[in-house]
Amino acid sequence: MTMHKTKSMVFAALFAALACVATMSLHIPTPGTGGYIHPGDAIVVLSGILLGPIYGGLAAGLGSALADLLSGYMVYVPITFVVKAVIAVVCYFVYHKLLGKLNHIILKGIITGCFSTILVAAGYCFFESFIYGSGALASVPANLIQGLSGLIISTILLPLLKQVPNFRNII
Repeated sequence: MTMHKTKSMVFAALFAALACVATMSLHIPTPGTGGYIHPGDAIVVLSGILLGPIYGGLAAGLGSALADLLSGYMVYVPITFVVKAVIAVVCYFVYHKLLGKLNHIILKGIITGCFSTILVAAGYCFFESFIYGSGALASVPANLIQGLSGLIISTILLPLLKQVPNFRNII
């Protein structure tokens, strides 16, 4: 196993743990949905940007799904895994490919976070429609707020992470 692959796996495990802890650390309940707003989405966005589509997607999906499992949201574990993994993959491609030539880190973070916010709301609404039918639309406003919190936090953290030697060339 190469040093690069080992380092990538270690960072993926670290970001999965961070996603889990950030999701579980602060719960702001959303009225009428049974869900909650949390800072874990910031780690999902950063996982995609910093770790790439494979390791970032796995870290975001596993860490977020683990948080649901440990918090008693069993029905959401597979949904969360898929939604958060997809978000991290999309964030990677938006940040590095679509916005690759743009040099303004804050603007890149905001645009990437907008994609994430839309995917949080749309992804959960899609999967919840199989469980709740048209009642799934009730969760969209809360999921938009949750995604917005991830956008804000990840955009604040991006310039700070640029100072970390392992991430300096990635961001």
